[in-house]
Amino acid sequence: MPHLTIDSQKHSYVLDENRFSALQSGTNSTKLEPGTYVVRINKGSFSYGSDKEKFPGEPFVFIWIYGGKFINKKTNLEVGASWSTLNGFDDTLTLEVKETTTISGLFLDTYERDNTGEVTLSILKDA
Repeated sequence: MPHLTIDSQKHSYVLDENRFSALQSGTNSTKLEPGTYVVRINKGSFSYGSDKEKFPGEPFVFIWIYGGKFINKKTNLEVGASWSTLNGFDDTLTLEVKETTTISGLFLDTYERDNTGEVTLSILKDA
């Protein structure tokens, strides 16, 4: 059976300080107050190019969560910052927010000028 091992030192790609500051600038983020939230892609897609046959859009997004303590229910670990992804309309991320936390969405690519599309996340708080 094939397997893939990802080493935390050898296979890390560091965001430079300018990109990371831009990510945390608040232009594409929202605050979550304490409570339980379910995050999912509500609509849209992202494509790595304008040729829709070669690069069909996918409902996909990277998520950066930071600034306060929370539990990602997939890992059940309390942390102060973490990455996650949503892949498809049926994928969800459930967060138990303990302290006010910020959530941001982004895409990764080597050449951004030919990207097309956008995704909209729904962030529902459990009552």
